[in-house]
Amino acid sequence: MSFWGIIKLAFISLGRNKMRSFLTALGIIIGVTSVVAMVAVGQGAYFSVQENISKMGTNLIMVMPGGGSRRGFHGPRGSVTTLTAEDADAIARDCPSVGAVSPIVRNSGQVVFGNRNWSTSIMGVNEHYLGIASREIVEGRYFSPTEIRGGHKVCVIGRTIVENLFGNLNPIGQIIRFKKMPMLVVGVIKERGETGMGGGDQDDLILMPFSVVQRRLMGITHVQMIHLSASSQEAVEPAKEEITQLLRRRHRIREGQDDDFDIRTQDDIAEMAGTTLTIIGLLLGAIASVSLLVGGIGIMNIMLVSVTERTREIGIRMAIGARTSDILYQFLVESVVLSCVGGVFGIFGGFGLAQIIGKFVEFSPVVSNTSIVISIAFSGAVGVFFGLYPAWKASQLDPIEAFRYE
Repeated sequence: MSFWGIIKLAFISLGRNKMRSFLTALGIIIGVTSVVAMVAVGQGAYFSVQENISKMGTNLIMVMPGGGSRRGFHGPRGSVTTLTAEDADAIARDCPSVGAVSPIVRNSGQVVFGNRNWSTSIMGVNEHYLGIASREIVEGRYFSPTEIRGGHKVCVIGRTIVENLFGNLNPIGQIIRFKKMPMLVVGVIKERGETGMGGGDQDDLILMPFSVVQRRLMGITHVQMIHLSASSQEAVEPAKEEITQLLRRRHRIREGQDDDFDIRTQDDIAEMAGTTLTIIGLLLGAIASVSLLVGGIGIMNIMLVSVTERTREIGIRMAIGARTSDILYQFLVESVVLSCVGGVFGIFGGFGLAQIIGKFVEFSPVVSNTSIVISIAFSGAVGVFFGLYPAWKASQLDPIEAFRYE
């Protein structure tokens, strides 16, 4: 019998008991739906994080405190307080591959206006921060270098602060209080409209001269971080090397000693986040694949039942000239057809489930062509694997015994 003849016969055989065929394929449908949806969620999260990282700034480089070392024991990253505003000034002055630099200090607390209050974070920065972070002022103005040097209590705020403290009132020129310290609102930052890497609202933020936050709010002399931008994309790695050498000299770190600082670029952060999310996506897909195996076991079970029910039919076919291979291919094709049809419906189900999940998360799941092809191929492989034994068992029946079977 020809290949297409075997396929046609397989569809005829499956069509004799439509409900049983549907219920058998349902396990594959559920399995493929789960795999496609979970992989789509993983890929959507990956692309969302990568996009947010790309918007963090222009050729962004972050210098963070490293782990302290005492008596041979190394502390966690950020446990040392050796970074200073003078380090930031030295980087801007002595590193030719660096375009702009801003020291960073950050604190959290309640901001109050009238009878309204809101829990937020305040970031101390300098006049270069907006350019480094690729942000803009849409109302009012930014604070000036003179206000930064003079320690003026001025600030610019994000859209979330405006909505929760002022409503429809114009915030420019208003006085707000953060931990009882009054601050004059001079500007509003352009809305980002997306969440950050950690799920935080990038518009829930107050920017203020770093000297005020550092000394009056936090009472410290060091800075928690230094943000800077390289002069170009090609200058990122040279800038990283220049900063490393400069800070090692300034911090008097000897040859062979570990750095007391850590330097990360946007590419470093993207790579770390991408690796983590890829692993999570693979785990989600692997967990969802278990349901595919369960569906495959269901196919094997039904095909074994089908072989038993059609024993006499097999005997008649063999008696009129059907070869062993014809019987084998017929039952194997039935198994593969059940699995592939279930896979096709599962892809549509997975696409629909991904859209539903997208309504409850802050990113859009992505159903890629690769995941569709893999789902079809995997469901077909499940049909072959779990249908091979029933097909082999059917092909090995003794024609005489099969013909006499009641």
